[in-house]
Amino acid sequence: MNNIHWVDLGIVLISVLFTLGVGIYFSKRQGSSDNYLAGSKKIPSWAIGLSIFATLISSVTFLAYPSAAYKGNWILLVQGLMVPIVLVFLIWIIVPLFRKMIRLSTYEYFERRFGFLARIYSSLAFILTHFSKMGTVLYLISLALYSMTGIDVIWIIWVLGITIVLLTLLGGMEGVIWMDVIQGVLLIGGGLFCAGILLFRPEGGAMSVFTEAITTKKIGFGPYDFNFAQLTFWVMAINGVFYALQKYGTDQTIVQRYLTARNDKEAKKAAYIGVGLSVPVWALFMLIGSALYIFYNSGTAFLPEGINADQVFPHFIINELPVGVTGLVIAALVAAAISSLDSDMNCLAAIGVEDYYQRLKPKCTDKQRLNAGRILVVFSGLASIAVASLYAVWEGEGVLGVVFELYAIFSAGIVGIFLLGLFSKRANKQGLYIGLLVCVLFTAYAVLTSTSIEVGGSKRMILDLGSLNFPHHKYMLGVYSHLIVLIVGYVASLFFPKPQLESGLTVFDYRKQKTVISK
Repeated sequence: MNNIHWVDLGIVLISVLFTLGVGIYFSKRQGSSDNYLAGSKKIPSWAIGLSIFATLISSVTFLAYPSAAYKGNWILLVQGLMVPIVLVFLIWIIVPLFRKMIRLSTYEYFERRFGFLARIYSSLAFILTHFSKMGTVLYLISLALYSMTGIDVIWIIWVLGITIVLLTLLGGMEGVIWMDVIQGVLLIGGGLFCAGILLFRPEGGAMSVFTEAITTKKIGFGPYDFNFAQLTFWVMAINGVFYALQKYGTDQTIVQRYLTARNDKEAKKAAYIGVGLSVPVWALFMLIGSALYIFYNSGTAFLPEGINADQVFPHFIINELPVGVTGLVIAALVAAAISSLDSDMNCLAAIGVEDYYQRLKPKCTDKQRLNAGRILVVFSGLASIAVASLYAVWEGEGVLGVVFELYAIFSAGIVGIFLLGLFSKRANKQGLYIGLLVCVLFTAYAVLTSTSIEVGGSKRMILDLGSLNFPHHKYMLGVYSHLIVLIVGYVASLFFPKPQLESGLTVFDYRKQKTVISK
């Protein structure tokens, strides 16, 4: 598959160099820690919305959605379809809540509602989750680029990783957002071009492709069985509700963008733009996967023997697109990785400065905050490069996978904390801490009894309890952990005194404000 034309390779290299140029251009505006980590507060809502979209659509989505639809159907899209449904009811609360109650860190809200331990638990959960995600994304995109270009995976990891570090280090949040805008447009354009070829090149055109895809059940969201042990529509729908709450209500990469807007109205508009773009583009890449199946099974083109589903879309990009367009689509794939990883690096720096550095050094100057943020960007970037390199050496297996499973144990239940704080005046920190303890114990049991590792050439559960092993699909684990924190935390709170809350911490305060405004 590594027969990429020099013109296409040149386009990809130019796109990488352009990324560095954007970082250099915005570096002159990064004179304060607030500008560096939260932007200039002058960024228009449409740009912030495009940045949210580009952050949500990673290179894993670019590759995984077509692969999933090629192998099966559109069931993975169900999770994304739940996002706008949830946001319709909650965005009017979430945006003003964070813009009023926090300075920079999402997890400041958790401390103001439930105390210091809640802030540390939730911020560490974000750090560990995104640290593991960054290395995985960088490895997967590098592996895909290797299959298309033949360039060594390690070289790709380091060149791409250093480029993203330099963009984030120099350009700050403003550079990240404007680069995301460009990358988002490139991503949409690349997807539309691929879909156009797949729909209109086969004999009979788009209508025949859709008809065949429906007939072969390549477009659908089933199975619809109410079964939590398998990947079903209901598993993805329930998981999608909590995914939406986690992403838009507790994830620093999204909440930090609310803070860059001029006012609450602009921030809400940006959130809706981000979702409004994400759902159709998720569907677009699902359509690409279904159309790929028809394309290669109808005699329009043929695949090499032994190729697996994950390699089909990269093979199509290299062999079926015109010279020049191939380079643009690969550049879009690279852009998807950059737009996801640069956001993670900047947000990890913001969390590090706000939740840890400033607490350890409360009298620090703004310049010291700025320097600390830059150091943390470099550290998180190099750490993700190291993780991706280890994946490449171990070919995605080994101790690293077990380490990331353990991370999951100690980062569970964040949405439960958020919902408990937002919807209950009675919940207190003592009850929450009991809920978190039960959640960690349950998650440890579920992860260890449902995760297998290779030992002596055979796969075994980390902890095998036989019939007592966690019986449900792994996507339900996150749902259960949030519900445990919510339910156990509330019930346990009833055994302790009712907390004295400052105004603005619960949904009831915003409901009152809305009633007063409407009158």
